[in-house]
Amino acid sequence: MEIPLDLARTLAVVIDEGTFDAAARRLRITPSAVSQRVKTLEQQLGRVLVVRAKPARATEAGAPIVRLARQIALLEHDALAEFGPHEASARPISVPLAVNADSLATWFLPALARVGEHHPVVFDLHRDDQDFTAGLLESGTVMGAVTSQAAPVAGCLVRPLGVMRYEAVATPAFAARWALADRDGARSAAALASAPLVDFDRRDDLQREYLSAIGVDPDAPPRHYVPASHDFATAIKLGLGWGMLPAFQPAGEIERGELVRLGGAPIDVPLHWQQWNLRSTLLTAIADELAAEARTALARS
Repeated sequence: MEIPLDLARTLAVVIDEGTFDAAARRLRITPSAVSQRVKTLEQQLGRVLVVRAKPARATEAGAPIVRLARQIALLEHDALAEFGPHEASARPISVPLAVNADSLATWFLPALARVGEHHPVVFDLHRDDQDFTAGLLESGTVMGAVTSQAAPVAGCLVRPLGVMRYEAVATPAFAARWALADRDGARSAAALASAPLVDFDRRDDLQREYLSAIGVDPDAPPRHYVPASHDFATAIKLGLGWGMLPAFQPAGEIERGELVRLGGAPIDVPLHWQQWNLRSTLLTAIADELAAEARTALARS
């Protein structure tokens, strides 16, 4: 059995674009032609490869086909680049990457900007919790990911980046209103059990982990859910509740007295970079820039 590469590439474009119509526009063919290519590939392989929904998504059988098409596109890009920069830049290659929200909001993008200065590339970023981004690598959705998983995903290389260190903070007015600290600055477990907190989403365990460490029932406090890193920090700075922020993020506000630390041990989240195990100049450049940026932004483990 052989996999027709032109048909595999069409399937990958359908998954990338989300619909057959959008894939047709990118490929400059009709939607019926896109549909016929996918059907032909499914008939040849004897498997349903795509869930025809909005957005379209690969089935379990389709995921390795999409991964193969993306790997070939990446290697083709690297090969053309060796002929000269103009050969590879006719159409920038799209590189899908996964990253956690706090990294995306703080240190991640400057590294990609430097890559973009030297390589014809566009980035398709998938934001997810660092505990779940490795799953996007396993499915072939992305070529690389910032993840908390140290063990390499099958077919991937892993490189430690550093530690994202989080501290519990609140505004002075919020801390005073809820009596979160006594006159000696000691934490009040009873107060933290009733004071509103801010969670990123329902998979955010940082506030729960902090409460558990100081002996407070993590299910006791009322919660706000603010699922965007900038807005999450803004909610805390406006006094909506307390929450865990990366230690370097509120440094200015703490120095100016706009935020106060609630005490307790910080929570360290080790971060790793995982990418497909391919000899790719572009993937190596991305990994090197991310590692360089992480050395200045993240704590050492």
